[in-house]
Order: sequence, then C-alpha cells, then structure tokens
Amino acid sequence: MCPTLRLHGDLTRHTPPPTWAERAKLWCDRIVTYARRIDLRSDTVTQPDETMRVAMSGAEVGDDVLDHDPTMRRLEEEVADRLGVAAALWVPSGTMGNLIATTIHLRRGDRFLAPRGAHVLEAELGSTAWLAGGMPQPLDWANGPGRISADDVRAYASAAAPYYSLTTRLLCLENTHNFAGGTVTPPDEHAQLVAAARDAGMLVHLDGARLWNASVALGVPPAALTVGVDSVQVCLSKGLGAPVGSLVGGSSSFVTEARRVRKMLGGGIRQGGVLAATGLVALERMDDLAADHANAAALAAGLAELGWEVRPPETNIVIAAVPDTTAALESLARLGVLATALPGAIRFVTHRDAPAHDIAEVLRRITAARSPAPAA
Repeated sequence: MCPTLRLHGDLTRHTPPPTWAERAKLWCDRIVTYARRIDLRSDTVTQPDETMRVAMSGAEVGDDVLDHDPTMRRLEEEVADRLGVAAALWVPSGTMGNLIATTIHLRRGDRFLAPRGAHVLEAELGSTAWLAGGMPQPLDWANGPGRISADDVRAYASAAAPYYSLTTRLLCLENTHNFAGGTVTPPDEHAQLVAAARDAGMLVHLDGARLWNASVALGVPPAALTVGVDSVQVCLSKGLGAPVGSLVGGSSSFVTEARRVRKMLGGGIRQGGVLAATGLVALERMDDLAADHANAAALAAGLAELGWEVRPPETNIVIAAVPDTTAALESLARLGVLATALPGAIRFVTHRDAPAHDIAEVLRRITAARSPAPAA
C-alpha cells in the first residue's frame, strides 16, 4: 500500500518533508498530495503577463486627481465608447463602482430592486444599505436562473402608494449573474426590464462586472447590453486579466458626480496610468473569453459524465450541486483543485490562466481519485 503523507492546511507544506523515495511513490496514492494547484476559485486569480508588465513600465502618467492622468483618460474614453455611454471613470474595484452609482441614484430610505443573489446584495458588505442608504428588495428569478421579470419590476412602482410607503427609486441589474452561474440576460429581456423600470419611475444601474462575457456569449457588442441604463459598472480584473480596476460609466454629469464620490470614498489616485495601461491591454483580449466559455462547457460535461449534478454553463462559471460543500472543497483541495462554496453547491470559474489542458487535468484527477458522485 502506498504511504499517505500527513496533510496540513497548505497543500504545498508537509512536516517533515517527504523523502525522495516517498515522492517516487506519491503518484500511486489515491489522493495526489503534491499535485500542481489548479485554481478555479475565480477569474480574479489571473496574473498580469509580460505584455501587461511592459505596458505598465512604459505608461505615460500624470496626477489623475489634479490633471487627469493621460493613460487613465485614454482607458476611460475607450471603455465609454465600447459601452455606448458618454463618459466613464476608473475605480479600484467593482464594489466601489456599484457603491458610487447607488450613492448618486438613491436618497436615504429609498428602495432598490435587484435579482436574488445579486452581487450588490450578497457580496458587497451591504454597502448600498450601509453607506448609500438604500433598502434592498430581492426579486425572484422568474425567467430562469439570475433573470427577473418585467412584471415583478412594475409591481414595485411607487406612484400609487401612500406617502409613508417606501419609494422604489432604482433597479439594479447584473449581467452576467455571478451566483446564478454566469447566466446571461439577452438584449430583448434587458430592454423589457429597462422599459418596466422607466414606466415605474425608476432609474437603472447595471452591474456588468462580467458584461464582457455576456457580450462574447451572445455575439453582440457590449453597448447592445447597456441600452437605456443610467449607469453601468464593468470590471477589467476578471476574465480580461488586468491586475486591478473597474470602470463606472453613464452621462457626463453622472461621471462628474461620480468623480466627487470616488474621492469621498478614498478612490482618488495619482499616477494611475500604470494601472490603466493594463486595462488597455485587457480590452484587446475580449475575444479570448470564448476560450474560457468553451473550457467551462468541457468541465461541466466532464463532471456530468462522472455523475455530478451540473447545469450547462452559459459563460465561464460552473455550478455543481453537492450535499456537503465543506467536504467537497476539502476533497478537491487534496487533489490540488481549488473552488469556492455556494449554498448547496460549489463554483468553478474558468479563466485565461487555466487553459484547456488544465481543465482536462482537473477531470483526470477527479476520475483517478474515484470519488463517489455527490448526491444532490
């Protein structure tokens, strides 16, 4: 029987270190303790490559707070053009971008609508309620995972409500919907939701952290998915591979106010061109997201063949139902595969630093470990 090495929290650390004889036997272990880690926790784990690092080193810079850094200006103009909005503003994170938008749109005590499980509801520390003063109202997924209905939006119209009722001022959309599994809202549904919000007297903010993925999956330009919104946030540090940065866009007057709120939140930066340069490189790689989507489809198909309950992905996020998320993540970690937990499921996210051969290796390890298929 092959020896099993004592495993600590870090897969790469063992005490005492194994001998070369132990290493030679390691590959016949049921659990491959020393396997190279394949990180599918998020598409935010990507590393800036040499092209990005060179762009950073040669970036033209200035003081963005005082004079508007020239490379930052180029990036903001490029993103605004791609999104079909008048102007855009670089921010350090998508969370700050969403918070800036909701702070501008909401008055304290106003209600805002968002799909159940939306990032603004579940993964931003309640900042829209805490700092922007909004009262969240989740909407169920009436049209499929992550997709809400126009009728449910209209149901929250405030016009006929008594004066002491909440005023519903904002609809927050998310495309793609992260926790629903990277699901996509197509342009026709987006238009219906925006029209419903307008009929009900609401503003519309689009959390488009992975809007680039939706664009590639649907084969439409990003601007086709922002029609009618008052503001939109997009991220550069997910599938596009930049090390940091998002942008929030809208009208020129919105961005003027957004710059003030960004400064208030501590997001004003100086020689930001060093970071903006990576964003310009990232934008040229949007078509590469199709490979991530193909890898997600291959992973989902492979897991399904092994008996896992997996819904075919629409973009680069694979959700697998499991009875015990902690046990599932620990088992995968022993195989050198990293994922994240959702309620009753685990999430795998494909990205540019985990190419097709890595996805094949993940499936090979799971198969070799002969783990029983998780029951839903």
